[in-house]
Amino acid sequence: MDTNVSGLRILSIHAHPDDESSKGAATTAKYAHEGHEVLVLTCTGGERGDIINPAMDKPGILENMGEIRKEEMAAAAEALGVKHKWLGYVDSGLPEGDPLPPLPEGCFALYDDDVIGRDFVKVIREFRPHVIITYDENGGYPHPDHLMVHRASMIAWEKAGDENYHPELGEPWTPLKLYYSHGFVYQRMKLFHDRLVESGKSSPYGAMMARWEAGFGDIMARVTAQVECAEYFSHREAALIAHATQIDPAGAFLATPVSVQQELWPTEEFELARTRVATDLPEDDLFAGIEQN
Repeated sequence: MDTNVSGLRILSIHAHPDDESSKGAATTAKYAHEGHEVLVLTCTGGERGDIINPAMDKPGILENMGEIRKEEMAAAAEALGVKHKWLGYVDSGLPEGDPLPPLPEGCFALYDDDVIGRDFVKVIREFRPHVIITYDENGGYPHPDHLMVHRASMIAWEKAGDENYHPELGEPWTPLKLYYSHGFVYQRMKLFHDRLVESGKSSPYGAMMARWEAGFGDIMARVTAQVECAEYFSHREAALIAHATQIDPAGAFLATPVSVQQELWPTEEFELARTRVATDLPEDDLFAGIEQN
């Protein structure tokens, strides 16, 4: 893997293709376009994803979901201007029912945390990121693959710089900051919801807001960094649209025009979960406190 050893680098870890476009996408596009290196690591192929966009619910799509999602991911990475790497695991799917059914044999979420942690360490030692973006302890939402990403990320944060930890994985590299991405902010959804209602339009945000009220509370109370990235919202939208099987044009991700999003909420939100450098909170830059080599 090619790296620019003198620049600043971000590794953004995601469970499935499309997660990189709905969580911190404009921020990664901003840093990439400003000349920094951004690598999106996608852990699974999203093979078990449903067809969310009715226009894509046609013969040949579900049967070839794995290949189609590879094509979608390539288009999304191009839209954001980021590098991309597949980790190569199989999507676990989102179990539903009471009781929940067992996860499919061989899926990502059934591996030992340490196995995935070692995979992350290998990527970290190859790419040498200064900043890691991952999910919080709830996975952003409690999908088993998202929860695995969190657990393995925390292992990798601790072990990547340890010269005694699996030296065969490469030269040690110690990341300096680790952030949780908080893509679903209630206050943001409420602003968008109210604007649509005031305009006499239907809003897709009501159900999402109800779920957040019931299960997640006020994410903004955890946010420590807001990155101004409105200039790159169009890149985020293009990346979302690229995931045609997963993003419904009538759904919440595309319901509010870019111009309105830029007016009402021009930032993306992150939580500084771990740091090895001094920084002042709140931040507006994920590289705050990091000196360029």
